Amino acid sequence: MFKSLIPAMAIVVAGATSALAHITLETKEAPVGSIYKAVFRVPHGCAGKPTVGIRVRIPEGVIAVKPQPKPGWTLAKVKGKYEKSYDYYGTPTNEGVKEISWTGGSLPDDEYDEFVARVYLAGDLKPGSMLYFPVVQECADGLTSRWIEIPEAGKKADDYETPAPGIKLLSKP
Repeated sequence: MFKSLIPAMAIVVAGATSALAHITLETKEAPVGSIYKAVFRVPHGCAGKPTVGIRVRIPEGVIAVKPQPKPGWTLAKVKGKYEKSYDYYGTPTNEGVKEISWTGGSLPDDEYDEFVARVYLAGDLKPGSMLYFPVVQECADGLTSRWIEIPEAGKKADDYETPAPGIKLLSKP
């Protein structure tokens, strides 16, 4: 009985490993016009090397970005103008954080960690659509993994080798 279970378990584990092989967001959907806690999950390094940096590009319509510091890592924010002005609780907002990076730490390939930012999903984002956060994972010895592929219409993230983490936008609460 156990001999027949081992191959089946190996297939399940292999499938789970490939599904978790890239950087993902913990919460897969969120309503527009609300606060969203973006938890970027990093399950491995690059080709066996430790992760030493994570850079996240903030998509248009995501404002009031507040990244969470991590002990042992240096946090940096790149600010700039938005393509348009957004309403943030009655205050027009036309500039803010466009990229976040955590660098200088070391996350071994065989360990897992999370990088977090609190953001506001503007009310004029389109419910029912996907919103992607491209991520560049920097590793020791100059290696990088670029999780930046955004699916074309009619395709899914699973159709790509290096998909950007994304969430499905829901209607306002």
